[in-house]
Amino acid sequence: MRVLLGVLWLFLAGPAFACGPDTDCVVGDRAYRLYVPDGVGDRPTGALLFAHGYRGTAGAEMRNRALRGLADDLGIALVALDAVGDDWQLAHTPQNPTATEAREEAYVAAVLADLKTRITLDPTRTVLSGFSAGGMMTWTMACDMSGSFAGFVPLSGTFWGPEPDTCTSPPANIVHIHGTRDTTVPLGGRAIGATRQGDVAKVLAMYAAYGGYTGTETVTAPEGMTCARSANPAGKRLEFCTFDGGHDASVARLRYGFARVTGGG
Repeated sequence: MRVLLGVLWLFLAGPAFACGPDTDCVVGDRAYRLYVPDGVGDRPTGALLFAHGYRGTAGAEMRNRALRGLADDLGIALVALDAVGDDWQLAHTPQNPTATEAREEAYVAAVLADLKTRITLDPTRTVLSGFSAGGMMTWTMACDMSGSFAGFVPLSGTFWGPEPDTCTSPPANIVHIHGTRDTTVPLGGRAIGATRQGDVAKVLAMYAAYGGYTGTETVTAPEGMTCARSANPAGKRLEFCTFDGGHDASVARLRYGFARVTGGG
């Protein structure tokens, strides 16, 4: 009996309770999913935090074999964030236009704190990315809590309009990736009810001015992308990559973005 109680205590007192790709990691009244490749958890490792699109789930992202494969190849943890309901609680969303980012900022901070109890996190390779509405989540975190990540890779999504005039946290490494024929989240945005998606060009111009990014260079990148690269005096990168396509989240393009914001490429 004493042995059984000891085993139970170790289970309950360990770096938090069992969770993983198929089981929620609970943080307060929220949760996330976690995948750690074999052999990664016993050394400092980076992580890709990924925010799903509208009506997505953390569980669905964890079933994405390409995302899991990317984590395996890079030797990093994959963290699937999970919204409450259909969408992220961001400013000017169609369902809740009076919302603020505070709830999601607190959630991401809680996820990072909990993650650090489970793995030894390498901050130089910890990146936030997301697709569509998740790209909006990514831009919001880049603007408001950049110090928590090595960089950000928003895919096919930016702020809801009106676009912010400035940001509150230090300039970051950002690679924004978007299809030129995207009709779901067009580069110029589109109206949804009484709200409107933001304009990517306006956001990039705001951020370039905010962070002092200059010296744009246009390069050809993998997966059919053309990228306009800028940098600021502190060496931070701002990159805008387009491809001839629609509303698409390519893991191969995400791989490129991850490498760029963590200093590779």
